[in-house]
Amino acid sequence: MTPLCKQIVQSYDRSQKDGYSLRASRARVSARFVVSFGLYIIQACVVYFRLRQVKGPWLTGISGWPHSLAILSERCHEWYEEANQKYGPISGLISIPIPGIDDLLGSTRLAESGTARTMYSPAQMKKIHSRKRKQMVAGYSGRENLEMEISIDEQVQELVDLLRSRYLSTQEAIMPVDLAQKVHYFTLDVISSIGQGNTFGLLRTDFDVDDYLKSSHEGMKMFNAFLALSFSWLSHTPIIGAFISPARIDKRGIGRIMDMCFSQVDKRLAEPNDKRSDMLASFKRHGLEGQELRIESVEQFIAGSDTTSAGLRSALLHIITNPRVYRKLQKEANEAVRDGIVPKTSEGIITSNQAKRLPYLQAVVRETLRVWPPVAVLFSRDVPRGGDTVEVESGENVYLPGDISIRYSAHGMHRNEEIYGTDAKSFRPERWFRIDTAKLTVMLRTNDLIFGYGRFQCLGKVVAQMELGKLLFEIVRNFDIALIDPTKP
Repeated sequence: MTPLCKQIVQSYDRSQKDGYSLRASRARVSARFVVSFGLYIIQACVVYFRLRQVKGPWLTGISGWPHSLAILSERCHEWYEEANQKYGPISGLISIPIPGIDDLLGSTRLAESGTARTMYSPAQMKKIHSRKRKQMVAGYSGRENLEMEISIDEQVQELVDLLRSRYLSTQEAIMPVDLAQKVHYFTLDVISSIGQGNTFGLLRTDFDVDDYLKSSHEGMKMFNAFLALSFSWLSHTPIIGAFISPARIDKRGIGRIMDMCFSQVDKRLAEPNDKRSDMLASFKRHGLEGQELRIESVEQFIAGSDTTSAGLRSALLHIITNPRVYRKLQKEANEAVRDGIVPKTSEGIITSNQAKRLPYLQAVVRETLRVWPPVAVLFSRDVPRGGDTVEVESGENVYLPGDISIRYSAHGMHRNEEIYGTDAKSFRPERWFRIDTAKLTVMLRTNDLIFGYGRFQCLGKVVAQMELGKLLFEIVRNFDIALIDPTKP
């Protein structure tokens, strides 16, 4: 055989081997795909079969995409409420708008058997969560932060002074003010003051200093997108996580907030003789240190300011757009000043205890949080491995299989006509003065779920209630407010 023929034969043999290898490789890939897809189908069928008694949108039985699309639309609270109205109180285990859900979410029995927020193993979550609560509760409650109320009063006064000095309208001219923005300035200055001992100075300068507010909004937008697309788990992976997780070097979003908070914490940690009595000092005294202390400062900054500002914005919007409520609230304020229950404007800010003695003010706060909960969908909880049975409306018992996650629809529950009456979608503070004691008890227990329940109750509840009562009272007694454009409040 000539050299040329040998070369042709060898080339043909190699091509045959390469072709065989390529076909074999393709076959292996196809086989893996078929096996993976088959396992996915089997898993979906098993889950679907276990939850066959639960009604809901059919696609939610086999995919999480309906949830993702609802979250991306930023109207998921309405979607969950509509699902409950269409399919019943338990719909796809995405939400449970029923009285008594607090017994399920917070009962000792479920807690002891493993109910916990998802994303963590039950035992690990319970241990870490319990330890951190013990380390932080004194700081949040004010027991060790004796100047907490004074600090809040200072920021309330800053906001009142800002509105009075720059945004008062006259008969000759209207002076517009973005009250939603100023309220968020207020909550950011409060949390920086009581949390880290120094205010950002947003109210004092009437400016988003160092883009704190802008960064907070951007960070929440990014968090929402990651949550919707189920990408949050990637931030914990060794390589990809380093690229997609927020970092101090970022110039925007949560990364920028991290840099600000971490720098403040590191500065305080470097002061061994620090005698301040803010939350950060309390956390340090109770053993919170290092990275845990830094992360808590970031979470405190975002959660503590955003949720409270949402509650205040909602309250002011509903008060302004309900003249009857506005008049009654102002009347109560004026009478409280006249009767010496609260100090005159020139004598200082209303105290927390004084605010609690004003029934209509407290009813307005409760009604605000009911109509528009600052946190529309609470974190998921895991049903214990052995499953559990919960009693829903009309006494029906529903079995919940183990190892699934549940959450309740805050927006749906707090507009439930069975609990709050046929006008549940309306803003009517007077509903909290009903004579039916049994019905009122159910309403109060349900309304309290807004701040979580049991060992998952929001530690910032005291601070939030203090801010709501004080600021709403001072705004109402000092100003008459109207919307520039009622169609775009």
